[in-house]
Amino acid sequence: MSDFLSPRSLLERPLPEGAGARLDAAAATLGALLGEQHRLERLGFELPLARCHQQVRYWGFVTRLLAIAAAEGAAPGEGSWPSDPR
Repeated sequence: MSDFLSPRSLLERPLPEGAGARLDAAAATLGALLGEQHRLERLGFELPLARCHQQVRYWGFVTRLLAIAAAEGAAPGEGSWPSDPR
């Protein structure tokens, strides 16, 4: 069985509790979205590509925020999870 999760399933899964787990989840979501973005570019789907690009920008920002929190040693469960722009 594959460990691959579609970008949609990554966006809809429950949020992790700890700061490190949140960073891992955000990084996995960003990676999946980047893969989807490349696929949409190859296929030439402009509107889905634009929507995907918005999500890539958002999750890139979230990943960087969570990386800062993890580097500062935030305790698990502290801080809030940014809301999704959907």
